[in-house]
Amino acid sequence: MPLYPQERLYQEMSFLAYYLHWSREDLMNLDHWERRRWCSEISAINKKLSGNERNTYEFK
Repeated sequence: MPLYPQERLYQEMSFLAYYLHWSREDLMNLDHWERRRWCSEISAINKKLSGNERNTYEFK
């Protein structure tokens, strides 16, 4: 079973911690799909409020 890239995990956790102020423990307890969903939802809100077409949760 391949592991999820550590860099990507830290990016997602940082994004959620910044916007939701959740603890590391809370973030690590999320399933991968749930963590990604929260990131997408927050990004959609930011996109709508800013009027910016760029998704704020786009990592290179």
